[in-house]
Amino acid sequence: MGFRERGIEYKTPEQIVSMRVAGLLVGQTLELLRSSVRAGISTGELDAIAEDNIRSAGGTPSFKGYGQPPFPGTICASVNDEVVHGVPGDRALCEGDIISIDCGAIVDGWHGDAAITVAVGEVPDEVTELMRVTEQSMWRGIGAARLGGKVSDISHAIEAYVRGQGDYGILEDFTGHGIGTEMHQPPNVPNYGKPGRGPKLVRGLALAVEPMVTLGSKETEVLEDDWTIVTDDASWAAHYEHTFTLTPDGAWVLTALDGGEEQLAALGVPFGGR
Repeated sequence: MGFRERGIEYKTPEQIVSMRVAGLLVGQTLELLRSSVRAGISTGELDAIAEDNIRSAGGTPSFKGYGQPPFPGTICASVNDEVVHGVPGDRALCEGDIISIDCGAIVDGWHGDAAITVAVGEVPDEVTELMRVTEQSMWRGIGAARLGGKVSDISHAIEAYVRGQGDYGILEDFTGHGIGTEMHQPPNVPNYGKPGRGPKLVRGLALAVEPMVTLGSKETEVLEDDWTIVTDDASWAAHYEHTFTLTPDGAWVLTALDGGEEQLAALGVPFGGR
């Protein structure tokens, strides 16, 4: 492992394999939470499910105690107009809600980080489409990454896809990031911008790509808990995230259960996993 170019951490192939262990635990936890989402369950109950699953597998929640004030949960649970960093608690989900669940885990010192948005029962068509657009923009971003390219190639692909699907807000104040021995590392991975800029995409670089898209404004504010980010105009939002890396064979999504193979194949992107 080495550090160069503004503190960016580059992993050996063996260390990337270790990151895959953490990534799989995050992916498995999110699938467990997806199947647990229902009307009447509280965000705190979902948090307890996540913590138990992570600790039972020998992992440590990445989020719990993170930052100032210390984040109190294992997951970020953001409902409807809450975009990111929602604090889990007593709030019970209702039919027609959506919840964005962000989850991180540490295994043997390596981090995995991913997020999904889940509908609680039936939701309006425009909300279903918002979720689809946000998730697919993430995959377009990952699919645009090539060894020798630049970080903003990912950013541009995300923005271009979202803009081509309709009039949506793309958060600019919150970005994806490098990841490895810490959850948040350089470089930032914005969800907008021109291609061909930023650090070079090389082997050993691991990135968390996470578009946050709204039905209205991109402007947000922080609630009194100093964590939960909501839209200024109360428009609903979706959030998806995966941790990925590039190998000589292609992209490897460390937090996807299949390594991203199915989604990458649909885009005609080479799969670099094992």
